[in-house]
Amino acid sequence: MAEPIAATEALHREYETGDAVVHALQGVDVRIDRGELTVVHGRSGSGKTTLLNMIGGLDRPTRGRVWVDGAEVSAMGEDELVRLRREKIGFVFQAFGLVPILTAAENVEVPLRLRNEQPGARTKRVGELLELVGLAGRARHRPYELSGGEQQRVAIVRALANRPKLLIADEPTGQLDSSNARTIMEVIRELVRSEGVSAIVATHDPLLLDVADRVVELRDGEAV
Repeated sequence: MAEPIAATEALHREYETGDAVVHALQGVDVRIDRGELTVVHGRSGSGKTTLLNMIGGLDRPTRGRVWVDGAEVSAMGEDELVRLRREKIGFVFQAFGLVPILTAAENVEVPLRLRNEQPGARTKRVGELLELVGLAGRARHRPYELSGGEQQRVAIVRALANRPKLLIADEPTGQLDSSNARTIMEVIRELVRSEGVSAIVATHDPLLLDVADRVVELRDGEAV
């Protein structure tokens, strides 16, 4: 069996709140295969965001191990984690996080500028990505001129600008109506196919599960 793009083993995450201990994750084992769209589903408080943060190197487990692209994330130092997030992972969040004074194209271009890509290569890559999500004609529009669904599409392709191996999306449809939510999930699925990226998406919406290649169900911090 091919090596997964990401995996966890006996993953625990505990938080102290006053005198109490919250068990956000309890012995979670998951496998995210390459070239697949994996959806993590569960109610609010089930541990979805915590799991994604562990895989993305944004938080550290209390116990257990995490791997991304063959490297053990849970054993990395801060410099290694920064490099991992910059080079191999793209993040999408519920709040679109676009820079309001920049156009759609300029927002997508930001990661490429940070990597000092040549202007011609930046322009070509931005154009390709906006075309993929049907926003080539909206490239010069600023976020306030775009719908919620359009803003999230811009945020998704911005996360893909540097060609990461893994896309991590935490409730990317949370601020959208049901029609736009399904459109965004289908956009992510098509980008998994066209860009050769693997994706893990957290959602509480059961109506979106049929878009996934694989579903991980979380309940009270456990994979069920």
